[in-house]
Amino acid sequence: MRLRGVFRAAKLPNGQRAIGTKWVFKIKRKADGSIEKYKARLVAKGFRQKYGINYTETFSPVVKYVTLRMVIAISKYFGWPIDQLDVVTAFLFGVMNEQVFCVIPEGVELDSTFDCLELVKAIYDLKQASRVWNETFDEFECSIGFQVSGFDPCLYIKTSDGHCVLYWSTWTTSW
Repeated sequence: MRLRGVFRAAKLPNGQRAIGTKWVFKIKRKADGSIEKYKARLVAKGFRQKYGINYTETFSPVVKYVTLRMVIAISKYFGWPIDQLDVVTAFLFGVMNEQVFCVIPEGVELDSTFDCLELVKAIYDLKQASRVWNETFDEFECSIGFQVSGFDPCLYIKTSDGHCVLYWSTWTTSW
């Protein structure tokens, strides 16, 4: 998280409250039940956030079911392949718009002059995490030539050479 620039050490400003964090651990298992890997995720205690102080908007669009059906039908009709993409730790790429401070998580060592962390990027369980990731993803897609559909904000369309149409739909989840 430090390498991705998710947070920076800070002094808590007067009048601000740092929200808590918690480490969540999970064991990923193979089909035979043996352990594949151990996972750890730092989550915010988002229920402690206050509207208007450390978040304002939370809405993030979800792809419409009819959009998925349409993309599958068009791909089948034209014989186009369908592929899937997973952005690992997607929320950690979402750049924060609001100032959110959190307590220093267990295991993170800082200079004693700092008493909290300021989140530069979203972490899981923040009220605005999905929205922040969607804004970051949307900005990237538009920068590489995709246009957002007027029908579904999670459908991106790109025309290449005047005849080839590429579709892209998004779905954001945690874990």
